[in-house]
Amino acid sequence: MIDLNNQNIILTGATGIIGGSILEKLHKANAKIIATGTNQNKLDSLKEKYPNIITKQFDISNHSSIEKFIENCNEDFQNKIDVLINNAGITIDNLTIRMKDDEWHKVLNLNLTSSFLLSKYSIKKMIKNKTGKIINITSIVGHTGNVGQANYAASKAGLIGMSKSLALEYGKKNIKVNCISPGFIKSEMTDKISEKFQESLQDKISLNRFGLPEDVANAVVFLSSNLAEYITGETLHVNGGMYFS
Repeated sequence: MIDLNNQNIILTGATGIIGGSILEKLHKANAKIIATGTNQNKLDSLKEKYPNIITKQFDISNHSSIEKFIENCNEDFQNKIDVLINNAGITIDNLTIRMKDDEWHKVLNLNLTSSFLLSKYSIKKMIKNKTGKIINITSIVGHTGNVGQANYAASKAGLIGMSKSLALEYGKKNIKVNCISPGFIKSEMTDKISEKFQESLQDKISLNRFGLPEDVANAVVFLSSNLAEYITGETLHVNGGMYFS
């Protein structure tokens, strides 16, 4: 079992299905965690379930407050941020010719720009400690595209390019930057898909099933650990063989 004892980890989007599974796995691995989200009630529930974590209600789309947010996290961790997991994200789907400017900008600003700023200010702290890891949760859609998701696909593809650039810039400072790219993960959203369409999707997946949130979480724990010390600038695909890079 991987042990993340003494690893200080910031996790955004902790109240979602995948975020909740990541939090559970990190907790089992003994990490010290700051879990963020926008829903205080959900954060309170997480705190009740995992009393030793730190929860912070924070909207990462509030770009002017991100530097202060990272500063506060750094203080909570006694000046040692080991891992940043950029998991928070949104979708606002629409066909391109119907997509409003606001629908484009909201998705890009939160999924990409917020992740950039969180990474930027975390890296400043990591440089002082001469070590650190950033894990960006992207999507299969960032590689394949998807109908009605030009904004989402662009934001996730942008994360991949950004991660490679950060890996090149800060590898000599012992900062590793990687992506995890989930495919179709079983959730309330996939449960609403008709049985016929679910079957058609599963036919495109080599393992013939949707992934589980813990499949993504296991990959996060691995990349957070010392087992991944010589991996940077990479994308780990967790899609059951639906897409091969």
